[in-house]
Amino acid sequence: MESKVSRRLTEPVAQEVCEHIYAPRLARDFRTVFGYMSDLNQAHALMLARCGLISPEVAKTLAAGLLRMEQEGPEVVELDPQREDSYFNYEAHLIKLVGTDVGGRLHIARSRNDLTSALDRLRARDLLLDAGQALLSVTEHALDGAFRFRDAVMPGYTHLQPAQPVTYGFYLAGVAQALGRDFDRLADAWARTNISPLGAGALAGTAFAIDRYAVASSLGFEGLIENTLDAVATRDFGLEILAGLSQIALGWSRVAQDFHVMVSHEFQTVEFPDRVTGTSSIMPQKKNPVVLEHLKGKAGHLLGLYVASATAVKGTHFTNTIDGNRETMRGVWEAGEETVRCLSLFDLVVATGRPNATLMKRRVTEDFASATDLADLMVREADLSFREAHHVVGGVVRAAMDAGLAADGITTEMVDTAALDQLGRPLKLDAERVRRSLDPSESVAGRSLPGGPAPDAVARSVAAAQGRLETNRALLAERRGRLQATRDALKRDLADLAA
Repeated sequence: MESKVSRRLTEPVAQEVCEHIYAPRLARDFRTVFGYMSDLNQAHALMLARCGLISPEVAKTLAAGLLRMEQEGPEVVELDPQREDSYFNYEAHLIKLVGTDVGGRLHIARSRNDLTSALDRLRARDLLLDAGQALLSVTEHALDGAFRFRDAVMPGYTHLQPAQPVTYGFYLAGVAQALGRDFDRLADAWARTNISPLGAGALAGTAFAIDRYAVASSLGFEGLIENTLDAVATRDFGLEILAGLSQIALGWSRVAQDFHVMVSHEFQTVEFPDRVTGTSSIMPQKKNPVVLEHLKGKAGHLLGLYVASATAVKGTHFTNTIDGNRETMRGVWEAGEETVRCLSLFDLVVATGRPNATLMKRRVTEDFASATDLADLMVREADLSFREAHHVVGGVVRAAMDAGLAADGITTEMVDTAALDQLGRPLKLDAERVRRSLDPSESVAGRSLPGGPAPDAVARSVAAAQGRLETNRALLAERRGRLQATRDALKRDLADLAA
């Protein structure tokens, strides 16, 4: 028995190679890539016919065979790992339908190298659109929550210590803004993904008089990778996408970490419905944040995929290689699937989480988060430098803690005592002004600068973000619509050729 794909090879593929390389790859990929492979083959057949590289009779038979394969689907193709990969298995079935002479002519002026590169780009386009759509859904729910909870005052934290008063809505508005940048990174990758390597052949192009622009246009590509070596050597678009997906995962992991603290028994400032949690096999009181833990764990998974993919390509030659191309892109596909799934879960978390507004307000009232506002009052009313005010307020907080008082127990007498100790003189601030400076709601309301936590500022930022959200929705719809229109035209043209 000889090789099923080459007379150069006088032996069949070793059973171990079939078992560990080709069979798993076919089982994993063939159904997924079948539609993309069909589009690529149909576009190439049309181009060959229009350029006069195949006769009208061959073109008609070839087009009919390709349409029949598409209609019957991947299930009818008998997969044989002795034929190595998806392309040779697709071609073998086509030859079974239309004969060796006609079916064999489809490979004029191309290689698996430029074909696979193009297939990766078609698949990556859909990944970008699907991940972008999932991001927009999470962003929408984050903005809804930002507006709804713009008055829910809570402690803002740095170093997981109470810092300054903010609102739960303000927090969600920040999450939405970060998600917007995630979307922008994926949207920017489109320009470097949606360009055609077709016509590059194995690496040196072809001497056949093909039309690279026509076949690119018929597949919805927006330009060419001009250099034919670069066209088959490069999967940098995949690594760029994978980097963007990893950044998304880092973002959802940080938010999940925040929520993980907030839902703890010690905090209890955010609550999730029972349907978003799990329980214990032994401890009946448990309500476990399983979705949050899943999200954090999957962020590590995606980072690992990025490192694995980048490492696979780093030591390869600048040309087509299995490790540099196939292994690199395998990480991209896995990361894409995980990202879309995790964004659905993240969407659920953002949409269903509810703040315990009463407890949040009590915590931020008691935990000295408004200390900076008291220092600001001293700067404005007592003409202190901020550093002097910082020292005085530090003394006030220390005294209150020693006395077992919360922030709302601070008095002007305590302020004057600390001022005497630090500055040698009392400040004699108005008692009502001191009380208001320590009121977390007053603190939040006073920060109405653009992007600040004041409810009116959050409302303005949400309105602006809603406009950007609609723009991004329109961008995705336009890209999907353009690709679908191009694909519909390809099918019509192929049907005309077959007729």
